Amino acid sequence: MLSRRSFTTRLTLALALLLLAYGALVGLLGRHVAAEHEQEALQRLSHGLARHIVEHWPEITLTDPDQADRAARAALLSMLMVVNPGIQVYVLDADGRVQAYIGDPGMVRQEQVDLQAVRDFLAGAALPLRGTDPMGSGIPRIFSAAMFPPRAADARPPGYLYVVLDGQAREQVAGQLSLRRVWQGAGLVAAAGMLVTLLLGIFVFRRLTQPLHRLAGRLRDYSLRTLNTGAAAGRRVPTGEQERSTGDEVSAIGAAFDAMTQRIEAQTAREQQQASDHREMMAGVAHDLRTPLTALHGHLEALAGRGLAESGQRERVLAAALAQSDKVRLLSQQLFELAALQSTDQVLHRERFRLDELVTDAVQKFDLGDGPPPVTLHGAPPGPLEFEGDLHLIERALSNLIDNAMRHAAGAAPVRVSLRREGGLAEVLVEDAGPGLSAELLSRLEQGESLRDPPLRRTSGGIGGLGLAIAQRVAALHGGSLRPLPSVLGGTRLCLALPLTN
Repeated sequence: MLSRRSFTTRLTLALALLLLAYGALVGLLGRHVAAEHEQEALQRLSHGLARHIVEHWPEITLTDPDQADRAARAALLSMLMVVNPGIQVYVLDADGRVQAYIGDPGMVRQEQVDLQAVRDFLAGAALPLRGTDPMGSGIPRIFSAAMFPPRAADARPPGYLYVVLDGQAREQVAGQLSLRRVWQGAGLVAAAGMLVTLLLGIFVFRRLTQPLHRLAGRLRDYSLRTLNTGAAAGRRVPTGEQERSTGDEVSAIGAAFDAMTQRIEAQTAREQQQASDHREMMAGVAHDLRTPLTALHGHLEALAGRGLAESGQRERVLAAALAQSDKVRLLSQQLFELAALQSTDQVLHRERFRLDELVTDAVQKFDLGDGPPPVTLHGAPPGPLEFEGDLHLIERALSNLIDNAMRHAAGAAPVRVSLRREGGLAEVLVEDAGPGLSAELLSRLEQGESLRDPPLRRTSGGIGGLGLAIAQRVAALHGGSLRPLPSVLGGTRLCLALPLTN
């Protein structure tokens, strides 16, 4: 996607367009006002022309062409054409029809003149006033008019003298010589003024938007860091952060605000979820500790009492108390180990060791009785497997997996442990014939989700899966994984995959 123009550039373009529109508007209005002023001045200057003609050339008032003195009209026309070649003189009857034209009669194409404009002119209406053009151009013309003096024998007004002041001849001359140079000069001055205004506007806009531009740059840099961090961590980056690198400064700040709002809402939701998970974990820990502590307290009370004989009964109570104490010790140790593993993102102690030997030692550690071994090595040995990591953590993860399998498959077939090499991974498989894991636990393992966030709740109360959660965290710290596989024994088969040393 192409980056859009910066906010300063858009402001500059908007200012340039506004200046151009303003200049065009002022030019059009100025031209219109100048034309109106010119026509008003001409009509005001020639306001008494028709009256002057009527008063000094009475023969013009004869509306009958046969009675009119053609020689006098011709002399009048010649004089008026010399004075102002652009005027047109018409003789109108009382109804406004053209009775005579001082010139070529064949040029008259519209014989009816609107008398309303003539009456307004004679009544002293505001100028400029425009009337009919008998030449048939269809354009209203400024004019001068005068009523013929009434005669005693006339039953109706004798008529009007109608003088068009801006005829076609004047338009042709005005189109060539009018205000072309004036308008050209005014246009150059206006263009120079708009250019100076534009340059000043660009300077001011850049000074005003410079802090905004710097803030947008900082937001873009932060956005890139967020994108890179999110991509490296496999986190889905909000849409606002993905699109913030495109667009102007205002869009970048708006996208940053949206992304910040999304992060705050997501952080609030995570904190609420963490608080809820913490409460659940505390409730589960309290439940898991309460049962053995209550039993331990009861056994200690029995030992402290005098009702027990000094026989084997005291020994059984003492053994039961020790068993409950061992449950408390194991639970406390697992919680401490899980908290320590979750507080770090890397393995602090690394060393190089043989993983195949560590697996053999972990299996032999559970073979302590005289009967059949509860744990056996299964499958062909893969040979020496060099691994670099925390030996204590890997041993703890293996012990948790084997111990968990033994507790859930008590009395069934022995737990089978096997080791194999798949490409660059060493896979330790622990399989039992027990009832299997819960559906939620299997779903989390298959999808690679954490077993501790949120904690698992057992149907009988308390929290579960601490041993598996420790093994999962140890595998993740070493770049590996813990996942379930189909079991031929019908129980649980877990695969601890660890990357081998190159």
